[in-house]
Amino acid sequence: MVGSRSKQKAENFAKKYTCSDFGTYQDVLDSDVDVVYISLPVGLHEEWSIKAAKAGKHILCEKSSTTSLKSAYEMIDSCEQNNVRIMEGLMFRFHPQHQKVLDLVNNNALGNVFSFYGCYGLPPIPDDDIRHNKELGGGVLNDAACYPICASRIVFQSEPISVSCYLDMDEKSEVDTRVSICMRYVQNRLANLFVGYDLFYQSTYVVWGNAGMLKLNRSYNIPPDMDATMVLNATKMKKISVGAHNHFLLMVDSFCREITGEQHSNFDFEKDLINQSKVLEAARISHKESRIVEISEL
Repeated sequence: MVGSRSKQKAENFAKKYTCSDFGTYQDVLDSDVDVVYISLPVGLHEEWSIKAAKAGKHILCEKSSTTSLKSAYEMIDSCEQNNVRIMEGLMFRFHPQHQKVLDLVNNNALGNVFSFYGCYGLPPIPDDDIRHNKELGGGVLNDAACYPICASRIVFQSEPISVSCYLDMDEKSEVDTRVSICMRYVQNRLANLFVGYDLFYQSTYVVWGNAGMLKLNRSYNIPPDMDATMVLNATKMKKISVGAHNHFLLMVDSFCREITGEQHSNFDFEKDLINQSKVLEAARISHKESRIVEISEL
C-alpha cells in the first residue's frame, strides 16, 4: 500500500508501480500490512516511526534514522514496547562488494589496516529541495555523510572511540552543505571522511594497510546494473569484480527474512541504529563546541 500527504500523488505512484491500494500515511498504518517503509524527510522519522510501532508495524526507516541520539532512543523504545523491529535503511551495506572488502581485510590481504578514507561528493542540490530545509532535518551530514560513517564502522568491525567534525554551514538555509570528519578507532586506526554538495561526483572509499591498499570505485549508491569493481594494490595491482547487484532489494529481503525468522541478519538492527546515531550526535557536538568528542560521553 502507498501512502502520501496527497491522495492524488499516492494514486499516481500506486498506478506507476501497479499497486492497487493507496491513501494517507495514516491509512497505511490502519491497513493490514506487516511492514512499512518510511521514506519521509529525516525530521519526520521519529513521529511516524513511533506511530507505526504503536500500530504494530515493523519499520524500515530511510537513513539517517533521525536528527538526534535522544530521538533515536525514543524510536527504539517504542519499537521494543510494541514488539516490532526497526532497521535504518543504509542499503549500500547489503551490496556483496563490502563483504568482499571484509574478506580481504580478514584474510590479511592489506596487512594491518591503519586507515579508512571515504568521500561522497554530490552535484548541486536545488534551493527548494528538502535537503536544504533545516526544520525537516536537512543537511549533508544526515543526508550523505551517514554512508562513509557507516562504511568505516563496517570495515573496522568496531565502533569509533572519538569524533572530530567541522560542518560548512549555508548562511541562507542554515544547514550543513559540506563536512569533514575524523574518527578514531581502537589500535590507533583512523577514518577520515569528506562529504559535500556542489562537488564533482564521487562515491568511494579507500582502505589502507601496511601491506596494501584497496579502493572501491563506487561505494555507496551503485546502480543495480553496474558491475561493482575495486582495485587492490599490494604486491601487484589487481582489479576485482563483484558483479551487479540490487542492494535495495537485498536490504528489503534481509529485513523480511529477519522478521519472519527465516534467516538471521549478521548485525543487530536496533543496536546498529543507536551506534550510528551516536557518531552523528558526536559530530554535531564536535562542530558546535569545536572539540573532539569521546563516544563514551554519550
